[in-house]
Amino acid sequence: MSIGMKLGIYSIAGAAAGGDSESSTTWFGGRGLWFGGEIGHQDPTLIIDYITISTTGDATDFGDLTVARANGAACSNGSRGVYGGGANVYTQKDVIDYITIATTGDATDFGDLSINNINLGACSDGTKGLWAGGQLSSGYPNLSNVIEYVTIATTGNTTDFGDLTVARIWNTGCSDGTKGLFGGGYSDWDDWVRTNTIDYVTVATTGDATDFGDLSVARAVAGACSNETRGLWGGGHLNYSTGQDVIDYITMATTGNATDFGDLINDNGYNGACSDGTKGVWGGGWEYPVRVDVIQYVTIATTGNATDFGDLTDGRIAPSSTSGN
Repeated sequence: MSIGMKLGIYSIAGAAAGGDSESSTTWFGGRGLWFGGEIGHQDPTLIIDYITISTTGDATDFGDLTVARANGAACSNGSRGVYGGGANVYTQKDVIDYITIATTGDATDFGDLSINNINLGACSDGTKGLWAGGQLSSGYPNLSNVIEYVTIATTGNTTDFGDLTVARIWNTGCSDGTKGLFGGGYSDWDDWVRTNTIDYVTVATTGDATDFGDLSVARAVAGACSNETRGLWGGGHLNYSTGQDVIDYITMATTGNATDFGDLINDNGYNGACSDGTKGVWGGGWEYPVRVDVIQYVTIATTGNATDFGDLTDGRIAPSSTSGN
């Protein structure tokens, strides 16, 4: 039985990072995007939405994915957004799509992951895009510890990067342009065993992940975003129906455990998060039993609770988010 069949819904994985406008890195931007998701039971969507992060308001339709799916993972190099993996109903996919973030329109095929994979995390340093963990299609539950990557500027299939410290599904990723971090997830799906582990890699150099520290609450499907200083994980789920509103943060330059930042508006997992380096923004998700359309934000430099930003074009579980210009 697949994870999607057990849960009856899809999941989010992976979110992208942010940075400030003075930075020379290119792994963020002022336009936030949400790819796919599930708008009804066993009803994945093709929709890509976008917002201008500096200006609150509702999302606008950007275009469509090549295949309707949920629970993939997205990242960017600032100009190109890539979305990999996911599932169409119960059919896992290895597809990687890409879009040019400045120009609305439909996605184009980029290449393939090494295997059909869902519930994985993603991040980028502006050159490489990484996908980590997930559930592979070859057997249940078959949790993965694999990290693989592409060069975002050049279309093609992924290459092996290394391994996570813990095989898991529904981890989520962020980056400061140097480190790539993957936090949380389920390390045993059958018994809802959650992990609080945060791993990190140096994105420019292939190799296995190293332990960074722990989230304050062990949970899965917490949307992650960042700037060049802080990484944030917001929301998440403890099991099928029990959500969390907790936002944690870490300081990217220094390994260690996460600290409480504030709370989301709702107990919300399976959301997608992105950043322009000033605001961290979460959109969509699952506040059991409702598919959420709410977009909410925080100011990353200042701890505190989230504020309403606007709405996605549809309520959905498991969109994946990234940003660029």
